[in-house]
Amino acid sequence: MKVILLKDVPKQGKKGNIIDVADGYGRNYLIKGGFAQEATSSAINAIKIKKQAEAHHEQVAKDEATALAKKLDSLEITIKVKIGANGKLFGALNTQNIADGLAAQTNIKLDKKMFVLKEPIKNCGTYKVTVKTYANISGVLTVVVTGE
Repeated sequence: MKVILLKDVPKQGKKGNIIDVADGYGRNYLIKGGFAQEATSSAINAIKIKKQAEAHHEQVAKDEATALAKKLDSLEITIKVKIGANGKLFGALNTQNIADGLAAQTNIKLDKKMFVLKEPIKNCGTYKVTVKTYANISGVLTVVVTGE
């Protein structure tokens, strides 16, 4: 009996897979338990269409992330902060400050979790900040920190 898995089933497969199982196991456990549905031709076609749509949406998201990463590579933002007499910042510049500065200067709103800082910024100067726009896609934003 062929069934389409509606949920991940250990040792059988992942959601959306079409698998062959014994008739009793398929009817009495998988279908009754809500783990699977019978693999009719219309159900198989619906799964194929859904997978194609998901692949298309993922490709569009990757393309947008690549375009954003290229745009970020050419950007330079300036963030003004209060500094002490020795040129050091009061506290440190974090990813939220960078995200706010980017949104204020370019109208590009990004989540603070997308920014990757190797260490907190505690001095004035120019820094390269990596921005992860998608899995394995990232851009480098130039951040200039100046004192007020």
